[in-house]
Amino acid sequence: MKEKLTVSDSKMLFHEKFPYVIPGLYKTIVDELLVELNLLSHQSDFSLDYLFCLGLTEIFKELMKDYNPEEHLDLLFDSLCSSSNFDSKKIKETSKKSFQELKNKSSKDIQNLLKDKSRTNHYPSRILNLGVYITIANSTDFEGTSESKKNKIISDIFVNLNLPVKKAEKEIGIYKASIKKMAQAKELLEELKIKNKKQNK
Repeated sequence: MKEKLTVSDSKMLFHEKFPYVIPGLYKTIVDELLVELNLLSHQSDFSLDYLFCLGLTEIFKELMKDYNPEEHLDLLFDSLCSSSNFDSKKIKETSKKSFQELKNKSSKDIQNLLKDKSRTNHYPSRILNLGVYITIANSTDFEGTSESKKNKIISDIFVNLNLPVKKAEKEIGIYKASIKKMAQAKELLEELKIKNKKQNK
């Protein structure tokens, strides 16, 4: 059994494995994920189930969009995982397999599939909750439905999986707001770059 690491241990290991400067826009995200993974590694009833794996890879992909240099992303993900004793290869493989299984399906089909696959209780982490949300948001009929119907689909699925609905809804709301803020920040940075180029001409 691997030794339990403190948050400081994980941060030190991470910077050893990833010796590059992380742009300010992404640094907070990396820090938050690092702390969260470390805390989860201490939970005896936590397991690397398919919804957690899906959540982690998809959150990383979404929040790290436009990260530069792009070729650092694989090492960044692997360093995040291994610095809290998680197997990044296993996480990626589980996520890929689950994504293939759940893609191009209606929200109802996905709800049924998740219910059938969930034989045990899931540890209700933020990453797992977002994995459930991302899975349902990728269903073929989700985008075309009204906001109230989307909320109903989301709450139903968390009830079916015996996961706390209010906690999940709050975390989904924060995640959606974060994506919006990131997009705005990137837009602002781009505008500043263009402005600086014009001034320097």
